[in-house]
Amino acid sequence: MVTMTEATISGERMEELQSIAGDHLFMHAQQVEDWRGNLQIFVKGEGAWVEDINGNRLIDAMGGLWYKAAGYGRVPIADAMYGQLTSIETPPANSATPSQIELAGRIAELYHDKDARTFFLSGGSEAVETAVKMAKKYQSLTGKAGAFKVISRRYSYHGATAMAVSLGRSPAADPCGPEMPGAIHVTNWDSYRLPFEGDPVDVAIRCANEFEVAIKHNGPDSVAAMIAEPISAAAGIHIPPAEYWQRLREIADEYDVVLIADEVITGFGRTGEYFAPMNWDVEPDITTVAKSLTSGYSPLGAAIATKKIADAFLGGPGETFRHLVTFGGHPVSAAAALANLDVFEEEDLVGNSRRMGDYLYDELQRLRDHEIVGDVRGGLGLLAAVELVQDRANKTPFPASVGLASRLPKMLFDNGVVSFRAGDVIALCPPLVVDRDEVDFIVDAVDRSLTTLSEDLGLA
Repeated sequence: MVTMTEATISGERMEELQSIAGDHLFMHAQQVEDWRGNLQIFVKGEGAWVEDINGNRLIDAMGGLWYKAAGYGRVPIADAMYGQLTSIETPPANSATPSQIELAGRIAELYHDKDARTFFLSGGSEAVETAVKMAKKYQSLTGKAGAFKVISRRYSYHGATAMAVSLGRSPAADPCGPEMPGAIHVTNWDSYRLPFEGDPVDVAIRCANEFEVAIKHNGPDSVAAMIAEPISAAAGIHIPPAEYWQRLREIADEYDVVLIADEVITGFGRTGEYFAPMNWDVEPDITTVAKSLTSGYSPLGAAIATKKIADAFLGGPGETFRHLVTFGGHPVSAAAALANLDVFEEEDLVGNSRRMGDYLYDELQRLRDHEIVGDVRGGLGLLAAVELVQDRANKTPFPASVGLASRLPKMLFDNGVVSFRAGDVIALCPPLVVDRDEVDFIVDAVDRSLTTLSEDLGLA
């Protein structure tokens, strides 16, 4: 643990905050009894670093929740938000502010299709809901009125809303009821434990072809869309070969199915390109984004539609996309996004993601010296993973009783790193501003933590 400054909050106030949290706060996707009385509370941030209530300074190896692209403490982003708040915080209904308009244009400049049109939301789950609804109405408007089915990949995560949890069947989300009618699931890509025997590229194409099998089985006229994350974080951060997404594009075109890329995590620089499919020369029909669009400074999501999709909604009342989210594309969030993208451009954060991602992946290779490290994944921007196994030869995971998900984050914290996604898979997704020294710090911390873990397990 690295202590850089003295605590600025009294012990009495700390106890008060822990008490209030224990009695009244619902933390997202966490069991209250796991943190009651010892909730991590952070009070400062700068660059890739954060400081907790006790004055401990740590590097955030998860970039918040995959989103802190421009890093913490960016005054120009805060100033842009303040400027919007003090001019007009929200416009009257059915109108817009310059920040919203300018942001739509800015996104189009960066996107595959320079004629793209953007529908703004409040976050990623809303973006996915919107993309699916948009795809279904697009099909209705263009001659496939009965198309309502959506094909997704098992173990992917597409959001927490009632519809979104129907997509992927991720163990990270509570389904809490019947799935959306028409939700179809196919095999996900796994580069470590290939779903089928054979050459990885051939296997990737076979996985992609399952979308075609599902379309044929259900009837092309009934299938509205297929959705996938370019790289699924929930499924373990497995980077597919280019042929995988290229095949998805071919299938979507052949059967007139809308291809949705869920880029809530990978969008805006995470993979060394503004949008991940650019790495494979693929253009989706609709792209969902959120997180890094504002670097987490204010909630904002979006569904970006190509001109082909968007133009189907031009016309009269029947063609109107009758979809509305009260705070979708909030002007203050739009102002934050514009300032955030200025930082991206001024500091070449996308290029830095590519360079530091390569460096991170190379440095992580030395962790293979630990017998419990089964796989190291990465090499496409600042998105990497270290998978731990009980038996490397057979790729056997540790049993849940070992409790890696509760032990490893604490060990990393003691070594100066915050990474709540550390268990069987240690996810590493630092801010795009990270430098070589900070990458070294992260890798050294993981190295020391794995040594401690091996000793605790009696394997060292």
